[in-house]
Amino acid sequence: MLNRLRTTAIAALAAIAMGGAPVLADTPVAAAAVASQPAGAQGVFPGAAWATPATSGQPSGWSADKLQLADSYADALRSDAYLVVHRGVLVHAYGDIRRPMNLASVRKSVLSVLYGMHVSPGAIDLDQSLASLGITDKGGLSDVEQTATVRQLLQSRSGVYHESAYETPAAKKRRPERGSHAPGTFWYYNNWDFNTLATIFQRRTGKDVFEALKTELAEPLQFEDFRYPQDTKFEYERSSEHPAYLMFLSARDLARIGLLVSRDGQWQGRQMVPSAWLRESTTSYSAVSGGSGYGYMWWLPFVAFPSWRLPGNQLVLADGSGGQFMLIDRARDIVLVHRVDNSRLWFKRNAVDLGQFAELAARVIAAAPGK
Repeated sequence: MLNRLRTTAIAALAAIAMGGAPVLADTPVAAAAVASQPAGAQGVFPGAAWATPATSGQPSGWSADKLQLADSYADALRSDAYLVVHRGVLVHAYGDIRRPMNLASVRKSVLSVLYGMHVSPGAIDLDQSLASLGITDKGGLSDVEQTATVRQLLQSRSGVYHESAYETPAAKKRRPERGSHAPGTFWYYNNWDFNTLATIFQRRTGKDVFEALKTELAEPLQFEDFRYPQDTKFEYERSSEHPAYLMFLSARDLARIGLLVSRDGQWQGRQMVPSAWLRESTTSYSAVSGGSGYGYMWWLPFVAFPSWRLPGNQLVLADGSGGQFMLIDRARDIVLVHRVDNSRLWFKRNAVDLGQFAELAARVIAAAPGK
């Protein structure tokens, strides 16, 4: 969610970076070419289980002492799990990385990946309007609202401020008035856009997002913990015809999606997601207060961590409420996943905000080879 915590947290990400002011604009930013991978990195993928430094026979080069400092901080945060994947090898794990947990808004970045698998073949046209797709909602949409395109929904710039399922009380208060902004002219983190994209996906591909998650990601990437359909749930509410799509994945299964993105859509010699889509979807189309950008349901921190200094779209973030994070360093082929179990009873629940995750990430990165 975009709120005061997010503004503070994204600033914290920038605060641990070295030099370089963020380049922010309310227009498309040219996507940088993906940096070349370390020698041999493209050949390392998990099979039925993740390779570790012990099983791969390759020393990780990561500092065990500094990773212990990261673990101590995770203890203080009461994190449930986090893991680090480097060049396809699971170099560090903390907590229960096997337990499926609610992805919260990280689900939106997963849907972005699934969209990429269907745009190039032509099943989904990003420039089709809601009107041409027959998309409406309870009480109807105005003529102007119906001109919004699929692309604008992906960018969260539809201008459709209809009530939506799975919307928090804070989001309801922040939601702009209906008709206050024309499609494409204003960015607002809008659950209506994200939920409606799932409806469009099902109509255009013939399968719902959970079927696609199973057959197009879980099976080819060999998820270890995902149970279909138990780990999926449509959340319906009276406010809207378009339900939210809840996904429950373990940290180690989510990391496989992160590795797929880090590897520019390739998996064991197969181009599963077009590389052009990943460059397009991880390009910023909106400036967000606090020093970040927003692509097609991905967050784009403009300032990298201390020794990376990554340009353009090479540092990518998926962010979910309560402490669900996946940070992808595409240049160095690193995936960092953090999880909090938000299904606990209210008096046992914990939350990790983006600023705290930034601190944890800084400690993890300090342990990287060469640090």
